[in-house]
Amino acid sequence: QVQLVESGGGLVQPGGSLRLSCAASGFFFKSYAMRWFRQAPGKERELVASISSTGGSTDYADSVKGRFTISRDNAKNTVYLQMNSLKPEDTAVYYCYETYESRWGQGTQVTVSS
Repeated sequence: QVQLVESGGGLVQPGGSLRLSCAASGFFFKSYAMRWFRQAPGKERELVASISSTGGSTDYADSVKGRFTISRDNAKNTVYLQMNSLKPEDTAVYYCYETYESRWGQGTQVTVSS
C-alpha cells in the first residue's frame, strides 16, 4: 500500500533553513507528481509546492517563492523541500502528498521561532 514518511522538521530560528524529506513506497513513484502542503494552527491546509513526475516542472505558493525549493530523486523514491530564509509564519505541520491515490503522509512539524 501507499506509504509516505516525512522527516526533517524541527525548531529553527527566523532566517534559518531546513530540508524536509518524504520517502514514498507502494506505487510507481517516478510516474506521479508530488506536492507539499502545510497546515498552521487554526488555518486550512494549503498547497506549498508541486513537482512534476520528472522534476522538470515546479510550482510554488506566492508566500514561499524564492525561499523554498521542491525537488525529487526518482532513484530514491524521495521528494524534498528545501526551506531557506524561514519566517515565523512558516510555522506549520508540513505534509507530503502523492497524486496516485491522493494520500498524505503523517506530517512533520516545522517551528520557526527565536
